Amino acid sequence: MENIPFLCYNFSMVNRFLPIGIQDFEDLRNRGAVYVDKTHLVYKLVTEGKPYFLSRPRRFGKSLLLSTLEAYFLGKKDLFKGLAIEKLEKDWIQYPVIKISFGADNYPDLNCLISLENSVLSEYEKKYNVAVSDSRAAPRLKNIIRSAYEKTGKQVVILIDEYDKPILDALYTEYEEQNRQELRSFYSPLKDCDQYIRFLFITGITKVSHVNIFSGLNQLNDISLDKKYSSICGVSESELEKYFKPEIEALAEEQEMSIEETKAKLAQMYDGYHFTHNVEGVYNPFCLLKCFSANDFGSYWFESGTPSLLVKTLQNQPLELTTIINGRKAKEDQFKNYDPDSKNMLPVIYQSGYLTIKGFDKPKRIYTLDFPNREIEDGFINILLKKFVTVPYDDLGLAIGNLCDALELHDLDQALNIIKSAIADLPTVVKKDMCENYYESVTHLMFRMTGWRVVSELQNVCGRSDVVVASKDSVFIFELKMDKGRPFEEVAEEALAQIDENGYSQRFAVSGKAMYKVALVFSSEGKGLLGWKVKE
Repeated sequence: MENIPFLCYNFSMVNRFLPIGIQDFEDLRNRGAVYVDKTHLVYKLVTEGKPYFLSRPRRFGKSLLLSTLEAYFLGKKDLFKGLAIEKLEKDWIQYPVIKISFGADNYPDLNCLISLENSVLSEYEKKYNVAVSDSRAAPRLKNIIRSAYEKTGKQVVILIDEYDKPILDALYTEYEEQNRQELRSFYSPLKDCDQYIRFLFITGITKVSHVNIFSGLNQLNDISLDKKYSSICGVSESELEKYFKPEIEALAEEQEMSIEETKAKLAQMYDGYHFTHNVEGVYNPFCLLKCFSANDFGSYWFESGTPSLLVKTLQNQPLELTTIINGRKAKEDQFKNYDPDSKNMLPVIYQSGYLTIKGFDKPKRIYTLDFPNREIEDGFINILLKKFVTVPYDDLGLAIGNLCDALELHDLDQALNIIKSAIADLPTVVKKDMCENYYESVTHLMFRMTGWRVVSELQNVCGRSDVVVASKDSVFIFELKMDKGRPFEEVAEEALAQIDENGYSQRFAVSGKAMYKVALVFSSEGKGLLGWKVKE
């Protein structure tokens, strides 16, 4: 990574100001907060292009990036003292800036969205003394842009933060299409006013198809998967060591760990985001700052807000989790754009930050998506279990702990009784024809929460084993079968025979580990786990 000048702080200070939750660049700089210098990328953006779109998960610094762009285009040179852009920018021209953020409110219906539009438009109509002759949002926005240009003599900068929130808030409700239609209209002047616009930057969590902002702006540059801007939000490994050395040392001392152990733990918990292939991993900045502030490792991303979009999507789409939790193969168009009319939930899960790019087959142009780190993996699985098992959430940790103890003791009866209790009642979101997939998913998830190595659909030359659970000294091979009205014993023997005939255990034969082959028989009528049979 190139050497980038940055504001020098006294690294001997024990307590430096960490900007947790601060999204205003001017406030951050005036208060002397630690700032990871991204201004060389800001300069690259503003000099090499005009209309941009960036998708990133929540709590990744999108709002701070827009605030930095705002300060730059307002010509606030003093705020950038000591940063990379100070040596790059010579002119510091002041432009009129229109900044619209949808992040501060919720939009369960159309009235909430219209209210926000009116508030924003009224603010800029007053600022540029624009006479209101039309009550519709689109003509008002067009007049504001044109008036700002005419009255300042400068092209207008437009910054839109969390453009997609009104759509996502209304998903799977009667207002979803209404909000989409309203936004199509609201964003439409951005194409017609191109001659008046100096720079346009749009951020969101998802790139939602069927929104006119993307079909209308033919030249909109989506940099979400652009290697040049992969670290424009977040903290890279090199930036972590460059900017947070005192915090790493303090954390290591508090946790009684070495510096290397501490950095390894930080990477395990908060690193691992890749927004394209073959790039340096990126840490979630919010989680890093919270960790350094508390001097402790915690699940800060999930604690910062309810992942309502994920829960809502899982409740309204088919439960096909085994292809997600084992490393999902996908082409770019399968996870880049989210279509609310589609049953494909992969774009939501990827763009929300629960999955990230972990591999890329260049000849086939196929990506491998997986959890970025341990915090996300554990949090994701917890959410799923909370929604799709019958164990009370307060007791879920106890149930997982008991399951882990039972596996360590090779007490399969105890372990499987815990699984049986968890899926005693089929959730209402699961249809009868989805039973098999549901049972396999929940079985996998509960085993995975124990911390043991778990793989579903493990491939060999003869087929795929359903669920394999392994530790240092044991391997459990589970074959799941639906009874389909047949006797339990017949189905169980069929499952055990399949394990042997397909050679599912052969890859573990030379490991020296204790081997358990387990048939799990489930009810086709949604009555849960009927029983099991074990063969050592």
